[in-house]
Amino acid sequence: MIRVLIFGGSSFIGESLFKELNPFYDLYATYYSNIKFKTNKRFIYYSIQNDPNKILVNLKPDVVISGLRGDFNLQVLFYEQLIEYCEKNKTKLMFLSSSNVFDSFINYPSFEEDKTFSRSSYGRFNIHIENKILRMKNKNWCINRSAMIFSKKSKRIENLKQNLKKSICIEIFPNLIININSEEYLSKQIHYIISRNLRGIFHHGSYDLINHEELIKIILSKLNANDYNYKYVYTTNENRYLSLLSKSNKLPQHLNFSFDSIISKII
Repeated sequence: MIRVLIFGGSSFIGESLFKELNPFYDLYATYYSNIKFKTNKRFIYYSIQNDPNKILVNLKPDVVISGLRGDFNLQVLFYEQLIEYCEKNKTKLMFLSSSNVFDSFINYPSFEEDKTFSRSSYGRFNIHIENKILRMKNKNWCINRSAMIFSKKSKRIENLKQNLKKSICIEIFPNLIININSEEYLSKQIHYIISRNLRGIFHHGSYDLINHEELIKIILSKLNANDYNYKYVYTTNENRYLSLLSKSNKLPQHLNFSFDSIISKII
């Protein structure tokens, strides 16, 4: 049986991945601060300050998925050690990246092979790690870029609910055109990629696009919100795209989804 290790398994997306993959693989994951996983024998304590090789050498995974979070400098060191191990042992490496690697490109949606460029620190960090993976001697890797996560338990929806509760203005980016994702769809797509032993860069997001203002207003209507105010944030006078579409690494039809299918599950 294929052995899979998830670094950051106690995160929001990590938990979803664990739930999706657990019935099919010899699965392990790491946790840090969430002590509810302490009694789960499939979860291993790991701090980003520590060398990951102890866990890697002990488990000898066939596939490593990493969506680890934390200090960027410590993450760079972590990924250098992880990449070195995966190269040496021919272990498949899957890096969970994001649409932020394209947040400086505003005139069109982004495809897998488009040049990355970002103004945000998070986007630049992701680009830095992606470039390290692209320089790996073997091609046994995947870069999995996800669009913005909007789902029932996502931080964006939780923050929206909290803002409504506290009567804080709801931020809207009226010229921003995006596509969206959910942890459930992302997990199913990653499962497919592992099962088919696919490699390369993959974009994970709805096949259709939506204006950020329209999206937030639809979500608010589904939340039955009545008393709120908007805060309009203009970053440009033109339409600005922050969306991921697939061209070279398309997934099968049953794994494609619309933004409406995600929104419908929020409530």
